[in-house]
Amino acid sequence: MNAPLSRPPLSALESLRLGSRYARLPDAFHTRLAPAPLPSPHLVAASADVAALIGLDPAETMRPEFVELFSGNRLPDGAEPLAAVYGGHQFGSWSGRLGDGRAHLLGDVDTPHGRLELQLKGAGPTPYSRFSDGRAVLRSSIREFLCSEAMAALGVPTTRALCVIGSPLPVQREQTETAAVVTRVAPSFVRFGSFEHFTAEDDVASLRTLADHVIDHFRPQLRDASQPCAALLADIAQRTGELVAHWQAIGFMHGVMNTDNMSALGLTLDYGPFAFMDTFDAGRICNHSDTWGRYAFRTQPRIAQWNLYVLADAFGPLIGHPDRTRALVDDHFQPAFDARFGALMRQRLGFATAQRGDDDFIGATLGLLQLQRVDYTLFFRALSRLPGSVGREDRATRDAPLRDLFVDREACDAWLLGWRARLASEGSVDALRQPAMLATNPCYVLRNWMAESAIRRARDGDFGEVRALLDCLRRPCDERPQYAHYTAPPPDWADGLTVSCSS
Repeated sequence: MNAPLSRPPLSALESLRLGSRYARLPDAFHTRLAPAPLPSPHLVAASADVAALIGLDPAETMRPEFVELFSGNRLPDGAEPLAAVYGGHQFGSWSGRLGDGRAHLLGDVDTPHGRLELQLKGAGPTPYSRFSDGRAVLRSSIREFLCSEAMAALGVPTTRALCVIGSPLPVQREQTETAAVVTRVAPSFVRFGSFEHFTAEDDVASLRTLADHVIDHFRPQLRDASQPCAALLADIAQRTGELVAHWQAIGFMHGVMNTDNMSALGLTLDYGPFAFMDTFDAGRICNHSDTWGRYAFRTQPRIAQWNLYVLADAFGPLIGHPDRTRALVDDHFQPAFDARFGALMRQRLGFATAQRGDDDFIGATLGLLQLQRVDYTLFFRALSRLPGSVGREDRATRDAPLRDLFVDREACDAWLLGWRARLASEGSVDALRQPAMLATNPCYVLRNWMAESAIRRARDGDFGEVRALLDCLRRPCDERPQYAHYTAPPPDWADGLTVSCSS
């Protein structure tokens, strides 16, 4: 038997050495500039998991030097800070050149998982800031930090977050807030809009260079395809389909699916006005800046495909006629979405096999949750504990945890009859099914009220709840008594919570 691969020992900050593949690209791709100093920085929270991911001993996050490095006040060895240029369609309209208006890519670090880029978000103005200050506020930085790590723990492809560094520096948004910097970690931050920018500039050479960069560093298996750029577009379409299927299955709303917020690697990118579903409502709009509901929950798959069509048009100079590029999207997005969504929902429902009629059953389940206004997360968690068969005389008692979520309990009873019949059709065994469901259906998701509660305390200098939430959300399926209050429905005070593009 082969010995297991050993993990390299975790190291100290002084050993952190960066390279920068993106800095090797021509000047048309970026502007080199250092982060702006952040006055009186302090640690709000750090992810031990991400520290270990990039080879740092988590204990290093408590050192003053860590705060200096990841506030942007000092640079790691080998860093070549830059802001990347890209374009994008925002709310369906072309917005021209955008770029990293408040982000500085420091470089990339070698890890057992491949090279990972480190980016400071909120580290000051860049040429792409469009008259803004280039800063992020504590509120939005905490939200992005917590959600990045929560999504990773749920198995959803995402960028990660190493830490949040706060500062008393005042920043003016709807009201005066304080500044913060969040360190984001990902293999790459290349976006749909990165390709759009060069097509709009009629710079085919740079467009091809970008495609080669993505293929060579992140999708080398595509280099042997007869048409590597066409294979890359197909790969992006497939991964985007799988990503959005994860969002829909877990009840996640991105809130602002502009093409500059869509990752070319199929990662969840740019956490702004996001939300997790509470009471199920397929028409929910989580971004109060989204006046027309373009990015409502139910529209996310359609918008993802629209965004891919825009990307396909940007690939035109590399592949050919728009009919051909859009056909690549059609051939890969919807099949990937359907397959992944079906598989994820069967897991959530406890079905071990795929059967004819499952799509209809899944659709009917979501329709019932919509009609009955049932909490999405609590429904699947309660379902996970129910027996696959129960006598008529015991149903009311045994099924009470689920029935109590419904206004019309008879509607729940009727649905349960169909669910149990489906389980029986595959010979489901509770001793196998229930643990699998409990390991799939989280008891904790980052509801807006939870983030808001932590943010309010953080504004007063108490970061304890931010750190407690991080600990809770990194094991979302493990019930722990100290976090029982996070399994409750949203409190009354949360009814008026709204988030916008500044969140």
